[in-house]
Amino acid sequence: MLRKTYDWVMSLAGSRHAGLALGFVAFIEGIFFPVPADVLLMPVALANRDKALRFAGLTTVCSILGGSVGYAVGHFLRPLGRWLLSLTGHANMMDQIRDAAGPWLAAMIATPIPYKITAITCGLLGVSFPLFIGVSIAVRGVRYGLEAALLKRYGAPIQAFVEKRLALIATLVGVAVVLVVLALRYLH
Repeated sequence: MLRKTYDWVMSLAGSRHAGLALGFVAFIEGIFFPVPADVLLMPVALANRDKALRFAGLTTVCSILGGSVGYAVGHFLRPLGRWLLSLTGHANMMDQIRDAAGPWLAAMIATPIPYKITAITCGLLGVSFPLFIGVSIAVRGVRYGLEAALLKRYGAPIQAFVEKRLALIATLVGVAVVLVVLALRYLH
């Protein structure tokens, strides 16, 4: 099953629809989708190393457009924004985030808090939209650009390593996710 999923993602990454799929995932990730765009950017960059930086730019733009929709939901549709945050279990954390971050709230985009939560929260709390966009461009652009540059430069050995040890890597990622979830639950 894991090998079939990997092969399907890699075939999509190498197809003519890779950019469309990547842009779509990056856009909806900025609003509500729980899977980060990196999950598709990495195979797309591996399959198209010569266009890796172009795909990083596409991911950045689409992610920020999605985050802007999330911001607008928080800013203009407050009840919907609060409801979306409650689905993620973060609705009651909004005041804590505001108090802890103060004027640096938009910089929270750089933290491991999912972008959609930060975008909606920035809208709910009235963070300046230009500040939100500026920080988003800097943080998301560096993140996706660095990933793409590394995959462009070192992609072949990384891909060979992943393909050879796919089950081990999937297990380690699964364990890491479980540990992060447990740590977050313990900290609350």
